[in-house]
Amino acid sequence: MYGGFLFVDYLFLSKMTQTLSQDEHAKAREAIMIHVRKVVPYALFTAVGTGMYLITQVFGEVSADGLSSFQTLLLIKAFFGLWLGLRGFNQKVFGINPWVFKSHKLPFFSVVAIIVLSQILHLTF
Repeated sequence: MYGGFLFVDYLFLSKMTQTLSQDEHAKAREAIMIHVRKVVPYALFTAVGTGMYLITQVFGEVSADGLSSFQTLLLIKAFFGLWLGLRGFNQKVFGINPWVFKSHKLPFFSVVAIIVLSQILHLTF
């Protein structure tokens, strides 16, 4: 669930190995991750909730010609966000581990896809 923190782990925590022993590094990393596990799920819930509200404000009406390219990209972005939110909610609130895609690669890809789609939407429209 915390695959998005691979980058933080690489930048910050990997530098600790230069000054700490392996055992001290493991203890320091776990101390940081305890706080991350407490804060991140609720931040993600807030992000998904506000995203669900904002899509109702931004999506607009569907014309007779069908969805515009903006609406299509927004729906793809919303799908990734809702999937991440549902997965995180099930894990945090109900303790249900994912049945499929148990690694951190797909959630990390989903976050990257959301960021890329946001940039495309910002630059194009």
